[in-house]
Amino acid sequence: MLNGLWLGFFVVAALSALVQWLVGGNAGIFAAMVESIFAMAKLSVEVMVLLFGTLTLWLGFLKIAEKAGIVDWLAKVLGPLFRRLMPEVPPGHPALGLITLNFAANGLGLDNAATPIGLKAMRALQELNPSSTTASNAQILFLVLNASSLTLLPVTIFMYRAQQGAMDPTLVFLPILLATSASTLVGLLSVAVMQRLRLWDPVVLAYMVPGALLLGGFMALLAGLSATALATLSSILGNLTLFGLIMLFLLVGAFKRVPVYETFVEGAKEGFDVAKSLLPYLVAMLCAVGVLRASGALEFGLDGIRHVIEWLGWDTRFVDALPTALVKPFSGSAARAMLIETMQTHGVDSFPALVAATIQGSTETTFYVLAVYFGAVGIQRARHAVGCALLAELAGVLAAIAVCYWFFA
Repeated sequence: MLNGLWLGFFVVAALSALVQWLVGGNAGIFAAMVESIFAMAKLSVEVMVLLFGTLTLWLGFLKIAEKAGIVDWLAKVLGPLFRRLMPEVPPGHPALGLITLNFAANGLGLDNAATPIGLKAMRALQELNPSSTTASNAQILFLVLNASSLTLLPVTIFMYRAQQGAMDPTLVFLPILLATSASTLVGLLSVAVMQRLRLWDPVVLAYMVPGALLLGGFMALLAGLSATALATLSSILGNLTLFGLIMLFLLVGAFKRVPVYETFVEGAKEGFDVAKSLLPYLVAMLCAVGVLRASGALEFGLDGIRHVIEWLGWDTRFVDALPTALVKPFSGSAARAMLIETMQTHGVDSFPALVAATIQGSTETTFYVLAVYFGAVGIQRARHAVGCALLAELAGVLAAIAVCYWFFA
């Protein structure tokens, strides 16, 4: 799928360039495309410089959190909830512990730890699956919640904004939090409808009702603030949450007698290795997106959407953020490239760039998650997993656009 998507970018760009040359008489289009390839390759390296530092720093602190038992504690807190949502999984089964560990790691931004834990959880669920090729209810719920990607601290988005020169990289903290909450809620409710889960179970309600009331009250508070006040509050909460978590990890680690310095260095080494492995993918996708933009194909497609939005009488400022939304279900690296390209083209703190950043942080890459998690256990029939996951992704995108108009319009 990713091979086809990447090749498709170049093929569409080539066709668009030929039309502009043969019909429009633009003989310089190919020079612009070649120039864009080299410019995007240079940009990839510039992005990686900050990525090395950010991943090294953050994974160092997260390694302290792991060894201090914070992730394990979160897993214990979430355990009773997942026992109710997955009634076919026996109490005490290893899959429940792995599932809660996976979501705890995702919530803290521990992507490198969350994926291998998630694969172990999927294999454990497959042991309980009566079919070797058809996804079970528990597997579907696990995958959809992973695809909805409830991330409480989108450090990677902050890093990209910082690299592009944002005055305040954490400005999108609250919009992302609200959008990813909407995505996860829709994902859970859609699966609950399909599987007839008992969401009115007292234990499930004990988790969901306080959270819903807290979120509702918080949104009611935000509703009384101006756009300037909302942006200021998002900045304060984003920076306070980030630094507060760092101090929490350090203090809990010191209390648990974790050698914080040595542990930080151990995690930082992992971050360096992870960042190093990302460079080829970043170069590949940024160059493909750059060619697509330089050929005029991307702008042509967006103009078509923009005309439809204008015909409906809606505001069109969000249209320039749609490339990130359109490729996100297929490729995280392509969506990342689209986000960076939008920041480069329109400005890091422009409305389209803020919307694209919020979209990027609101959901996961649906088809990639489906391929990796189900492919690891040989599942061929996904049942309602794809529909529910895409519905959650759509909810995240729509919520991201709405929240950005609320905060930044």
